[in-house]
Parts: sequence; structure tokens; C-alpha cells
Amino acid sequence: MTTRHLVDPELAALIEQIPDSVLTTETLKQIRAMSSQPPATLNQVAALSVREHFIPGPEGTPDVRVLVYRPEAVEGPLPALLWMHGGGYIMGSVDGENSTVKSIVAAVGCAVVSVDYRLAPETPYPGPLEDCYTALKWLATHTNELGIDPQRIAVGGSSAGAGLAAALALLARDRGEIPLAFQILLAPMLDDRTCTLETPHPYTGEFIWTAEDNCFGWTSLLGHAPGGPDVSPYAAAARAEHLEGLPATFLHVGALDLFLEEDLEYARRLMRAGVPTELHVYPGVYHGFRMVADAQVTQTAARDQFAALKRAFASSRRSNEATRTM
Repeated sequence: MTTRHLVDPELAALIEQIPDSVLTTETLKQIRAMSSQPPATLNQVAALSVREHFIPGPEGTPDVRVLVYRPEAVEGPLPALLWMHGGGYIMGSVDGENSTVKSIVAAVGCAVVSVDYRLAPETPYPGPLEDCYTALKWLATHTNELGIDPQRIAVGGSSAGAGLAAALALLARDRGEIPLAFQILLAPMLDDRTCTLETPHPYTGEFIWTAEDNCFGWTSLLGHAPGGPDVSPYAAAARAEHLEGLPATFLHVGALDLFLEEDLEYARRLMRAGVPTELHVYPGVYHGFRMVADAQVTQTAARDQFAALKRAFASSRRSNEATRTM
């Protein structure tokens, strides 16, 4: 059975252009090589500055590279988004997210810190998450020099990056060091148990990121087969037993995306836990649809996420101002 007839017509051409392939250790090397991006431009472009920093990691780990994007025309302490790129935990980079991050900065007027976390399988869990926490802690402790409002820090990402953002929100809540104002999760990769479902969804996961890809990604991150009983919720956020106390959340996913049901369930549980949650499901949409930038659904999704970020940062500012006047 194929779901080709369910695909949004504006998204159809891309799936014809991408050849079918099976992720293996060897093909991963080839895909990384083909998708490698030149370093992001580290100068001011259209009133936007980009600065590179290397943050010392925990003892015995390498420095964490981040790119800090900031709109030059905006005055005063800015809200900030810590952004994690996608790639199934096994590929992707901050340089490949350059245009995405710049669009967020331009549309929202916030600063963005983009994290070049280490990839699996070379670095399995908890390495990638600890890289992201290192970046988050650096951001939270350098707000004065970065011109950031410490009360308006959000985390977000797409796909595996959104999975890391969700895990990072759990870790920040549980360590109690850094308050988060918001999390933005774009088609998050949240649950390794999707790999072992007895009755998988019949209309998801045919294109771009398949069930086979998913199993390879999770195995690479965990260092063992997915679906077992002892997977940490900081590796797979859907494993968390309690979601109370997490920041307000924006989550979107496509109706043909392999992650559809795990994302719907996570959103349901967030709402059940009293977490303000905005959920969008876009019909006819497969994983990675944002690659078709000019499609109407892609532009709609971008407007939805930009509007959510603006509202979240504005709400946090009003709340902080009200607290100071009490």
C-alpha cells in the first residue's frame, strides 16, 4: 500500500526526487558527506549578526560549538531560543540550519543559540543531550554579555532536535537550575517504542524518514536495540512518567509523518499534566516537508510557529513585569 495519493500536491515533487535508500553505517557516511554545509557566515547580514563560541564541556568531553544569532536593530535584553538541529540523532549540523535560524530571528526578533551537538553512533546518549545542556547553562549564565532576558529563554528544534529539546526541558526541570519559558517542538522524535509497535500506523512513515530509518537512528543513539524496558526519559522524552512543570509548548507534525501518533500522545499527556499546549497537525504532510519552502503548508506552519514564539515571549515579559510591580 502507498500513501502517495494522500500527499499534499505541492509536496509531491520532492518525494520523486529523493531516491529510496537504507540507512547503514556506510550509507550514513555518504549522506553526511553529501549534505555537508560550508560554515555559516559569521558576519553581519541584513541587520543580523552571527557569532561563533566554543563552550567548555564537562570534564573529558570536547568543547561545544554554538552559533549565536542576534538581530542588530532590536534594543534591550532579548528573548532567546536555544535551537537543536534535526537529523535523526545521526546527521545534521548548525551550519545546515543557518537559513532556518535566520528566518526565526527575522520573524520573531529574538536571539537564537544554535547547538552543534555531537552525533550518534559515534557519541551515543547521554553525550548529545549533555552538549545541549552545556549550551543551555552557558546561555543562562551569560545573559548580561549576550544581551538576553534570563526570564525569556526557550528551547526548540525539529525532528531529533525537537526530541532533544523535549528531553532538555525535562532535564532542566529536574535539575532545577534554569527556568524555561517555552518549548517549540517541530515533528519531534520522542519515542523509541515506535520502532517496536505490533500494529504501526498504516498511513505514516512511507517518505523521507521511514520505520527502518527510525530504528537505525534510535539504535545509534541508545547504543542498543530500541523498545526495551530501561530507556531513560532523557533519551526518549515520551518515556517520562510525569510531565507536570514543563514549559508551555508548541508542537506540530504532519498527518503522514512517522512520528504522528507519538507526538499526538505526548501533546495529550502535556495537556493532561496542565501544560499549556498548542498542537497542529497538517494534512498531506510527511516528515521533512519544510524542505519544500515555497509550499503553502510550509509557509502556514512557519507562520504558526513564529506566532507561537512571539506570544510566548510577550506573555513571559508581561508576567515578569507584573511580578516586579507586586
